[in-house]
Amino acid sequence: MGEGLGLSKDKEGGVQDTARGILYLVATPIGNLADFSFRAVETLQKVDLIAAEDTRHSRPLLDRYGIAKPTVALHEYNEAATAPRLIDRLVRGESVALISDAGTPLINDPGFPLVRLARERGIRVTPVPGPCAMVAALSASGLPCDRFAFEGFPPRTGAARRSHLKTLLDDQRTLIFYESSHRVLGFAKDIAAVFPQERPLVIARELTKRYETIVRTSAGEADALIEADPDMSKGEFVILIQGAPTTKARNELTPDQTRILELLLAEVSVKTAAALTAKITGARKDVAYRAALKIAEERSPVFPERFS
Repeated sequence: MGEGLGLSKDKEGGVQDTARGILYLVATPIGNLADFSFRAVETLQKVDLIAAEDTRHSRPLLDRYGIAKPTVALHEYNEAATAPRLIDRLVRGESVALISDAGTPLINDPGFPLVRLARERGIRVTPVPGPCAMVAALSASGLPCDRFAFEGFPPRTGAARRSHLKTLLDDQRTLIFYESSHRVLGFAKDIAAVFPQERPLVIARELTKRYETIVRTSAGEADALIEADPDMSKGEFVILIQGAPTTKARNELTPDQTRILELLLAEVSVKTAAALTAKITGARKDVAYRAALKIAEERSPVFPERFS
């Protein structure tokens, strides 16, 4: 009970009373129970109390690792009232571990009021890192990982989702969303309505579980992929959308955009081919038009007026 004596400075230069208890933020498996770290197990075995998002959900995990500590529920509906009571116990010198149903606490899970109060009261807060669905999906997606934005769950209604997606259309970071099985198809349709059709998109479902699936597709094809396979509407989802291209990249067509433009130029005029390419792929119209002129002139340099 309680760890450490006296005073010490935290990383922000503030003074912490180390005679008080420690609040541990312990990451739990997102699917495969074998992904629980040795340190996480040892921490839960030594604390005085475990605050769990759903004590019934956490019990099988705790039982598997022989963790018999008392538990208390801390979820979005009671954390405003429960957090101060946990702070009182920490002040008295007890140590508390916070766990969520799966993954890293506070990452789209309850716990922020408790951590904020602990920091305000000078209580030491220690993370015990581990699984996180967002990070797991990003690392395996094949999309850029150097800059990303975690958006959590999108709004529930289609209109609100599309409105929110429009604000992210030009974001150059990889966008990461969580979504439920009964809304994933609607979300995919909204993405198709807002984003350029060829924008790379990855669907990750049931990560670390038996039916784990990670599929690379595009903004324009994700909804059809989900509709074609009943299993793609089951489980827990992470949706990742590649960020918008840089300004330099927007001034050039991608290989796929160029291929579509070339096919269209075989059937219609430069102006129409450029307009259709822009509509289908999301390319800028002026960029598509300049590319179309260049291709047309290379094909028939003697009579460029035929392609206007």
